[in-house]
This record gives sequence, structure tokens and C-alpha cells, in this order.
Amino acid sequence: MLVFAQITLGAQAIPMLSHADPVPGGGTLTELRVSQPIFFASAAPLGGRLQLHAMLDFEGVTMANGQLSTGVFGEGFNDKRHPHTYGHELIASLLDPVRLPGVHWSLTAGKGFAPFGSDDPMNRPALVFPVNHHWSQILERAVAIAAVRRGAFTLEAGLFNGDEPEYPSQWPNWSRFGDSWSARALVHPSAWLELQGSYARVASPEHRPGAGLTHDKASVSARFEGTLAAGDAYLMAEWAHNSEEGFFAYSTALVEMQLAHRAHRGYLRFEHTDRPEETRLTQDAFRSVRPHFENSSLGTSRWNTITGGYGLAPDLSLPVRLEAIVEGSYLHVAAVAGSGIFDPLTLWGRNDLWLASVAVRMQMGARVHRMGRYGVAAGDGHHTSPAAHGH
Repeated sequence: MLVFAQITLGAQAIPMLSHADPVPGGGTLTELRVSQPIFFASAAPLGGRLQLHAMLDFEGVTMANGQLSTGVFGEGFNDKRHPHTYGHELIASLLDPVRLPGVHWSLTAGKGFAPFGSDDPMNRPALVFPVNHHWSQILERAVAIAAVRRGAFTLEAGLFNGDEPEYPSQWPNWSRFGDSWSARALVHPSAWLELQGSYARVASPEHRPGAGLTHDKASVSARFEGTLAAGDAYLMAEWAHNSEEGFFAYSTALVEMQLAHRAHRGYLRFEHTDRPEETRLTQDAFRSVRPHFENSSLGTSRWNTITGGYGLAPDLSLPVRLEAIVEGSYLHVAAVAGSGIFDPLTLWGRNDLWLASVAVRMQMGARVHRMGRYGVAAGDGHHTSPAAHGH
């Protein structure tokens, strides 16, 4: 760990070779991309009462046209993961601005995650993001959050702008700050178990000027992380629902697990998720028309996926921690009856799809903190990033 004048620094990058069979339009595709090229810093001045987090993400350079990720969608990308914005997190939290008896509380402001849903996939075991990323997290917004913790219970409430980024260098639409809100409750019955429930009302996320539908979102999850006889174990289960003013509704359920022992870790994820299918660009079948309107919808697809992987992170006594990872996904996609004219056979030629990846995770300095958990909601540090185990 690198610490200079109360500043903790870290960096990460994941060169990743992926092969998808098939891709939209038919055929196969193999791509090499550098995923998650991030630099981050944290500081806790004023005796820890002020917490600062900054993360720069350069995916706009290393994967400007997206990363091959069958089933993933969001921000105008389909079957490729969109690059994150360069300023991924710029957050300041003040703990206990005024001392209150029996509770701890915090105020947070900056650019980052709204208090909603489960952990960002960058903090979780798999390389490839789940289909439900945009149902289960609300990221890269201008946020103001108040949180209060008493014993095992934490409550958060936040205001933010509804609009999603359209490209990596774009900042939130400041004129829309406060048009959306969310609230989250966290319960820690023990040091190794976390229960989460949250609700959000997001105004026109897919149409930046604000003329799109409002999304009502709900999420519940349970997360276990502890040490068993066989090694360090992690288990997370979540359910989320997204309704676009009652016109379109999408649900998701996901269970993922990991067991890590010394330099080895193995993980598995099961997912059942509905996602929208939109009119795609003629010149690029991985992109959909933006700005998005409800009449751009072709229907709803339903994804049942299994993703598994293995990571090996030997201690090489180098400044850079290295982990070799192999990962594979089987995905079955079908059209939801009555939802529209979408037909998977027209787009892919079949319903059963495959995605395989090999990668090397490279890390220096500190490990990535739990993004989206700010102030008193960051807890006592028991829960960390399972993807960081062993390296």
C-alpha cells in the first residue's frame, strides 16, 4: 500500500481477450481490450472525519467502442459494455458534522453512485458484467447523500440528476440535479452478513434533455463474506425491478458465489434478467439509437445466464500484483411473449450464445474500495472486494 500524507493510491488494468459466438448479425468475434484502466486515491484528513475518494477511468481510450459482453446493455450499447466516464468517482464525505447522541451520520457530495442497489460489478468476482447492471446500480451521477447509522442499521437518502452519460468525457447535466432521488436501508445482523433494500425514482435516464419516461426502481439483496474451513467465501443474492411509468417493466434475479484459498479462487454466477431491445444502428449492430424514446422499443428479451471462472494470483514478490483469469458464459435468450416484435433468431440466428475470456488483472498500491458506499454507509471495513482476493 502506498500512503503519502494521508493519501492512499492505487491503480488497476485488465487486458482481456474475449470471444463471442455468435454476435449480433451472426458469426463470431474476438476482441482484445484493456478493461478497467483506473487510477484512484483516497484520503481521510481531519482525524478521519473527512473522507475523500477520487477514481479516474480511462476506458474511453482503451475501449472507446465498448467491450465484448454478450447480453450486457446500457447507455446506447448492446452486447458490449460501455466505457465509463473519465471522472468515475469524485466524492467527499463529512462524518458526524455535529455530534448526535447514539448515532453516527454523514453528508456526502460529488460525482459517483446514488444510494441504490448492490455493489458495482467492478467490486465483484466476475470479469464480464451481469446483464442487470443498469437495473441494480445507479452510477456516475452528481449526488448529494445524507446517511445515518445506529448499531446494525444504516439509512441513506440521496438526490441526483437522472440523465445517464452519453460518452466518456460527458459530465452530469447540472440543470437536472435533484430531479431524481433514492433511498437505501442496510442491516448488518453480523460482521459477515449484509442485507440491503432500496428504492429510486429516476427521471428520464435515457433522454438527456429530460423528455423520456421516469424509471421506478426497487432492489433487495443479501451478501455474505466470511472465512470457512475450505477458504474465504463470498455469496450474494439480489432481486431488482425497473418500471418505466408502467409502460415497460423489467425484473432480474441473480446469485453469485466465490471460494478463495491462498492463490486460487473459483466463482460462479447465475442470472435471470429481462432487458429492453431497441432499434439498432445500421452501421453498428452493437449500438442503439440515441436519444432513446419509448417508440424505439422493439420488445423485451429474457436472459438466463451462467458465468464461471478461475483466477490464479501467485505471490511473485513484484510491485505489481498479477492474477491470471479464465472465464466462460453460457447465455440463453428468448423474446418475452407479447412484448413486441423482437425475435432473437433474427438478430443472432439462435437462442444459445457463448462468451469466453482470458485476462490478466494488474494492480498496484491500494485495493479498490467498495464504490457507492460513502460516509457511515461504508461500514467498518469487514466487507471488501471479493475480486481483489489473493492479489
